Amino acid sequence: MHRDSERHKLFARRALMLGGGKAALLSVLVGRMYYLQVIESERYVTLADENRINFRLLPPPRGRIVDRYGRSMADNQQNYRVVIIPEQAGDVEQTLIKLSRIIPLGSGEKRRILREVKRKRAFVPITVRENLDWEEVARIEVNTPDLPGIVIDVGQSRNYVRGQETAHVLGYVSAVSEKELTGDPLLELPGFRIGKAGVEKVYDLALRGAGGNSQVEVNALGRVIRELDRQEGQPGNELRLTIDLELQSYTAERVGEQSASVVVTDVHTGEILALVSSPGFDPNAFNTGLTQLEWEGLTRNPMSPLTNKVVAGQYAPGSTFKPVVALAALEKGAISPETKVFCNGKTSLGNAEFHCWKKGGHGAMDMQGALEHSCDVYFYEVARRTGIERISDMARRLGLGDRLGLDLPGEKKGLMPSNTWKLAAVGTSWQLGETLIAGIGQGYILTTPLQLAVMTARIANGGRAVTPRLTLDSVVGAKVEPLSQEEPAPLGIPPEHIAIVKHGMDNVVNSPTGTAFRARIPTERWRMAGKTGTVQVRRISKAERETGVLKNEDLPWEERDHALFVGYAPADNPRYAVSVVIEHGGSGSKAAAPVARDVLRETLRLAERNQGQPERGEV
Repeated sequence: MHRDSERHKLFARRALMLGGGKAALLSVLVGRMYYLQVIESERYVTLADENRINFRLLPPPRGRIVDRYGRSMADNQQNYRVVIIPEQAGDVEQTLIKLSRIIPLGSGEKRRILREVKRKRAFVPITVRENLDWEEVARIEVNTPDLPGIVIDVGQSRNYVRGQETAHVLGYVSAVSEKELTGDPLLELPGFRIGKAGVEKVYDLALRGAGGNSQVEVNALGRVIRELDRQEGQPGNELRLTIDLELQSYTAERVGEQSASVVVTDVHTGEILALVSSPGFDPNAFNTGLTQLEWEGLTRNPMSPLTNKVVAGQYAPGSTFKPVVALAALEKGAISPETKVFCNGKTSLGNAEFHCWKKGGHGAMDMQGALEHSCDVYFYEVARRTGIERISDMARRLGLGDRLGLDLPGEKKGLMPSNTWKLAAVGTSWQLGETLIAGIGQGYILTTPLQLAVMTARIANGGRAVTPRLTLDSVVGAKVEPLSQEEPAPLGIPPEHIAIVKHGMDNVVNSPTGTAFRARIPTERWRMAGKTGTVQVRRISKAERETGVLKNEDLPWEERDHALFVGYAPADNPRYAVSVVIEHGGSGSKAAAPVARDVLRETLRLAERNQGQPERGEV
């Protein structure tokens, strides 16, 4: 009996312990359920929503680019693109094969897409094809159930209103390359474009804007059910250029298909009203995508359409440099305006002969006559008396031999030689014969068309250090503010010296014996002053001189002389300066001066017509 009682007690204790353990486990389970369902309910609701809701970054509209009167030069237009999301597609290669039965996809496109799939995160959409027409969009949408991961995206595409005419000013936008990724998620968006050339590149941050976002509800397969919320991005800043679009178009049309450059600037403010490098190219093609054939056509063209010749073309200035030599000589006191030099067609230095462009010579020349007739022998002698150091110093003050800081990429320095430069670059001392050659703007001297325009503007405005610019705003990073106006500093050139040279440049165009008389503007209030230049690109042998120098039209195109002209107008109250360089155009007076005349005349006509018309942003 006692044993049965002990056994009963033991069983009761064990049952109680087992029940207590079960109760403890149940209480832990209840507590955990309470914790998850009550205390942590908001957190898990959020996690569930995150599985149900996708957040998408939205690209901002790129800022417009307008001319000085607010006319559109670059804007945006609707663009349909097809993208693939690798994590939703599964077998990307198989999906692309199916898609290629609907819209043609080349092997190169497929390789590019697969390369990006490996490089980018699985949830990042990858652009398959852009600029789809509505029929292509409809075919893809109908077949969406059989194309996992394929999505039609509606975005914006850059549009250049007058692409060919403004290509070297605006540049273009293109897809972001791998080396350009900075961690900014905007740069990884499908179809996102950044500036690759021109002001699009220089002011890319200001034009880019800030991204928005979209919240969309998706099902278990990742299909979008509905959009829950949308916050548009902040558009990029509108950029106002100094360009007059009407003048820009006229200048491009006037130059035609020649390999040439023309730049027009305000002599007091430095504002660039027209900047044309010819031949141009279509910047829209870089946005939509160039074919291999189109790319080869641009890169193999001997006229270099992709090069902005205004800032990156480097040329000997030829006789357009003679006003610089005259100012340097006057400043040194090496000559007076009345000093005469006799020109019989050539001069000698040791065993070397230096020839004038006029074989029989010009006779006795003073400074006015030498500028008017562009006498080489006169400027050989003036350069010899002045010296390369004084010439180089004057040239630099007038804007030659260094970058001017124009807001375009790729600006070249040119070259203004000196004895110090030659010792460092060549390893030998400067020779007197090289000074003579520099006196007519040849030899080592190199200038850009932009520098020639600034040189002319600084002479025309009475000797002030005007600086060229392309925007009517001050732009730093993504910040755009009104530009403060400051009067250009004086260059320290005596006004009477400037007046002497300007009088000579007036005679070049308006005297019946001037080298550019045929290209004059007959309207008196628009009278133009300037200087012609013809630059040899080949060596003329002694034998050729004796038998007769070959004419440009008898030479291959690439061996013909460059034609140059610099000028300003009105001559008695200068407002605009122009420089024209026509590669292998022959004579400056015949090829370049008429272009300068027509462009300056149109500039003045438009200025009179637009007088009193407010520029963009003015009250």
